Amino acid sequence: MSHFSQIKTQIRNLTSLEAALTDLGIDWKAGPKEVRGYKGQTYNAEIAIEQNNGYDVGFSWNGQEYELVADLQFWQQAWSVDGFINMVSQRYAYHTVVNETAKQGFQVSEQQKNEDGSIRLVLQRWSA
Repeated sequence: MSHFSQIKTQIRNLTSLEAALTDLGIDWKAGPKEVRGYKGQTYNAEIAIEQNNGYDVGFSWNGQEYELVADLQFWQQAWSVDGFINMVSQRYAYHTVVNETAKQGFQVSEQQKNEDGSIRLVLQRWSA
């Protein structure tokens, strides 16, 4: 029986996910990689985050989205699991908005981090 937990996310773009992890200072490795778990068990993932305890955290494509995969008994990140998902999701959303709006000719003209942790973006587009 697998010790791995698969936690659903709303993350669908690998490039934005990689940028989000980089923003958070997380040392990640591009896959396909095997994420290490309990008693030598492994799980295939597109992104692996090695932990000092010899167990890994990863993101694996399930056909619709990237799931967080980990043996939660050996979780060793700076945030709780929920906190980690929230931080990654916020940075992911930021990169997705900036990248998608840039394709439509918009630029970030103002960016503000609010006291509650949310980010306010002002975008502009010049027309000729």
